[in-house]
Amino acid sequence: MDCARPHAIASELPAALTRVNAIAMVVGTIIGASIFVQPSEIARHLHTPAEIMLVWTACGVLTLFGALVCAELASAFPETGGFYVFMRDVFSPLAGFLWGWAMFWTMHTGIIAAIAVVFARYADYFLRLGDAGVRGIAVAIILAVSAVNYVGVRVGSGVQTVLTGAKLLAVVLIVVAGFAMAGSAGAAAAVATPAPPTEASAFLLAMVAGLFAYGGWHMVTYTAGETLMPARTIPFALLAGVGIVTVCYIALNLVYLAVLPLDAVRSSTRIAADAADALVGRGGSALLAAIVMVSSLGGLTGIVLTGPRVYYSMARDGVAFRWLGYVHPRFRTPSHAIAAQAMWASVLAATGAYRQLFTRVIYTEWLFFALMAAGLFVLRRRREYSPAYRAWGYPIVPVVFIVTSLAIVVNQLRSDPWDALLGLGMVAIGAPIYYLWHARR
Repeated sequence: MDCARPHAIASELPAALTRVNAIAMVVGTIIGASIFVQPSEIARHLHTPAEIMLVWTACGVLTLFGALVCAELASAFPETGGFYVFMRDVFSPLAGFLWGWAMFWTMHTGIIAAIAVVFARYADYFLRLGDAGVRGIAVAIILAVSAVNYVGVRVGSGVQTVLTGAKLLAVVLIVVAGFAMAGSAGAAAAVATPAPPTEASAFLLAMVAGLFAYGGWHMVTYTAGETLMPARTIPFALLAGVGIVTVCYIALNLVYLAVLPLDAVRSSTRIAADAADALVGRGGSALLAAIVMVSSLGGLTGIVLTGPRVYYSMARDGVAFRWLGYVHPRFRTPSHAIAAQAMWASVLAATGAYRQLFTRVIYTEWLFFALMAAGLFVLRRRREYSPAYRAWGYPIVPVVFIVTSLAIVVNQLRSDPWDALLGLGMVAIGAPIYYLWHARR
């Protein structure tokens, strides 16, 4: 059997994404708003700056391990749909369907709604429109970004590449200004305070928070069918993109710790804004609000672009409504899938329902990540398996990634069993729907 899927259906989507576009997609999708908030969540579980930096570095390494595995699979299955294709061809069509099911109803659209709300809240810093206005802005930005992607992957990826460049420039300026201007502002933070080592369970919770900030690295695989030389471009983009993000995250956290005392890092609800205020005075919050808006918009553009490619691929396989596989005759985009995603994400943003769905289901993607890495062992036992790229560090790298992914799931089950089981149930309900769908067909 050919591992590249003998029943593959040729994509009608034109290949227009370059290596630069692919790298920008990885970087821009990962660096959203989390790095401007999540450091405080991590610091609350830890005792020293050294432990904080260790967590950010370890999360970067683990994300790189996942990217290495994903890169090999992307080189073996360079098709539109990416992660969905891996699950379908390595394990079963049901596994692929459950990934797409969870993506559309909760994981992917929930991320879109959450980032749109973050953008709207920071826009409200300037506009002061209230809660209803924030929800209206969130819906408007989802529809606007979806419209950009509707008119062509070249346009959507071009906008995303420009925004990623802008946010990287902003990160560089923050880091340079932070180290140049820290001075006395960071004196309190620079004093090491003796503290007992953090317990393993608390360290794991901190890592979960850190890995959340690194999320989205796999989404570039969804557009493989529209990428030039995907078997080589996608692996390179994954590894280069994760490397760039890790450097940015470590540098930003060094600035936070240099500028603010550790207690302030732990208690802050807007750590980047507090650091900006410490550096340039009260005007720092306004500057940071603008930077977060640009960063959120860049992340949103990439996520909106990638998701519909999975629904398109599912429709072409006959496991989703056929109209989701429609390709616009002029723009050559999966226009119906883009519209469906935009409508459901808008509903989640307008009602606030994404909070419950997203928090209950997002951790379940780590079950799929563990499956992805396990799939590498399955594939390497097949004689006909010949990927264009082979992951470095096999078998240690995938084993470490599998163990970490499962530890995240187990930790969630222990810390909040009711919500965890609800989340698993929301994903599992897709199984009977899948079989009913096939029985009807």
